[in-house]
Amino acid sequence: MAFDALRQMETWVFDLDNTLYHPSARLFDQMNRKISAYMIDRLGVSEAEADRLRTVYLERHGATLHGLVEDHGVDPDDFLHHVHEIDLSALKPDPDLTAAIGNLSGRRIIHTNGARAHAERVLAARGLSHLFDEVYAIEDKDLVPKPQAPAYDKVIAAAGFDPARAAMVEDTEQNLAVPKARGMATIWVCHQDRKRAPGHVDHRVTRLAAFLGSL
Repeated sequence: MAFDALRQMETWVFDLDNTLYHPSARLFDQMNRKISAYMIDRLGVSEAEADRLRTVYLERHGATLHGLVEDHGVDPDDFLHHVHEIDLSALKPDPDLTAAIGNLSGRRIIHTNGARAHAERVLAARGLSHLFDEVYAIEDKDLVPKPQAPAYDKVIAAAGFDPARAAMVEDTEQNLAVPKARGMATIWVCHQDRKRAPGHVDHRVTRLAAFLGSL
């Protein structure tokens, strides 16, 4: 999709973690440690087995929680509360990003695989809470995570937007394949300079605030 066409978008869908802040904040490191500790405690497995299962479920389902609920009957609310209880002191407000998102026309929503409470805390820490009309978290998608197609269809239906008039911003390139197939414009926030964009990515950006600010 051409750059100029982005100016006509009616809906902007943003991922949260490692998209609206840089991975150098290392929030996932904290969450991964919390996930492993949770599995060791609740499932009675070793640290090595917890790390293995976490990786397997992430690759198979897109989120560890989905595998834990299906295979072990884990209480999702208990899991989400425990895993997302992390230190957000590395996150600071970003005036440039705030201005760039605030200047976008149309609706602005969050679509995350994280918990709603986590999304609200991150947005507040970044000074972005007032910019988003809706937040769709893992609880809003029957625990089905991106990149599974039902996760996107659930959000599209709930938010009631036209994919052909919408753009999605994500740091995980595989999470943009379904949005592209649904007709959305796709913007990949790439944190690896030499990594090339796959065919389903319309725009590869390394500085999100600058890119959005240029629209």
